[in-house]
Amino acid sequence: MIPGYDFALGLTHDVDRPHQSPIHAVYYALRERNPSRLRGLKPGSNPYWLFDDIMEIEDDLGVRSSFYFLQEQSMLQRPLEEWRDSRHWVEHIGRYDIEAPDIHDLIRRLNDGGWEIGLHGSYSSYDKPELLSEQKATLERILGDSVVGGRQHCLNMTAPDTWRHHTDLGLQYDSSLGSSSTYGFEHGYDPIRPFDDEFVVFPLTIMERTLPNVSESIDEAWAECERLLEEAAENEAVMTVLWHPTYYDEEERPGYRRLYRRLIERAQEMGGYVGPLAEIYQSLEHPVAVDAER
Repeated sequence: MIPGYDFALGLTHDVDRPHQSPIHAVYYALRERNPSRLRGLKPGSNPYWLFDDIMEIEDDLGVRSSFYFLQEQSMLQRPLEEWRDSRHWVEHIGRYDIEAPDIHDLIRRLNDGGWEIGLHGSYSSYDKPELLSEQKATLERILGDSVVGGRQHCLNMTAPDTWRHHTDLGLQYDSSLGSSSTYGFEHGYDPIRPFDDEFVVFPLTIMERTLPNVSESIDEAWAECERLLEEAAENEAVMTVLWHPTYYDEEERPGYRRLYRRLIERAQEMGGYVGPLAEIYQSLEHPVAVDAER
């Protein structure tokens, strides 16, 4: 644990869609019967670009976080059999190009401001080390520095094989172990060392979408967040949370932005360290590898 703190709250953001594509605007407007989803069709409008909002919140509270950038394949690169399933169209159409100038600028602004830039391995990269290696190299070239860790897209992973790929590529931690449907300390309170060496797994405690009724009644969701903070403090735990940038849109997803701020403020009041996983990783005492050959 970080000296001087009773527990740690690791803040992370998976950068899945910084731009709202027309296809997604229409798809979600129809599925949710929510016309506000069509705001992205207006010229010059991009309701998903909320990075300045996140940075402002965190800067105001004196904290930083981890941003994991994705390099997802387009639908044209997917196997032909997936073209018959609409779920794959929704998943792969409208992804962003990490080489785009606005993404380059965002990565550098975040890095210059003290935020961690990490790798969000694409949907299929969890069992394709060559693909993951290419994505890591591209991100590091843009960043101009090495990447410490990250998380696999959609939490796709096979243990311990995916972690073996990560450590072979020089990554020092992963935060893919978790759930997109439940929350809590299912995998314990401490970082996991699958190879008994310096490589660490930070289990995901909360993905924002799993919390109950945030947009209807924030109080129920807040009660669960506060309970988990208390559990973290009682067990000197590392608690990791994921807030996707699109969830800061108060018009489409009311409550999530306020809940995130409240979570940080309460953790600080309770004597917890709040920050990016790279800093938590660096604070740990790491053992010497038992098996250097792996």
